[in-house]
Amino acid sequence: MRRILIERARQRKSLKRGGQNQRVELGELDPAVLPLECDDILGFDEAIHKLAQKDPRKADLVKLRFFAGLTTAQAAQSLDVSVSTAENDWTYARAWLRLEMADGQEDEIRT
Repeated sequence: MRRILIERARQRKSLKRGGQNQRVELGELDPAVLPLECDDILGFDEAIHKLAQKDPRKADLVKLRFFAGLTTAQAAQSLDVSVSTAENDWTYARAWLRLEMADGQEDEIRT
């Protein structure tokens, strides 16, 4: 699922596919669950790669929670760790990714 989302974001961002245009879908849209922009998904993917180099278990947990939609308990069972360890890893990973993505946005603003 991760590869599909990343590749789709790359295709949408390309100029050949109208990357400069913003797509508006008609129909019902739940305002609580808005899709990430292409740049956000690509930045998120880069941040996950960096997290995987630092701590592969936490990166795997993020992939299971974000891309596969598993609960903390399901992801903990899949990774063969306790639920409390998974919750601690999830808290750390979210904070780390938030900081990493914020640093990436600041770098873009400076250039």
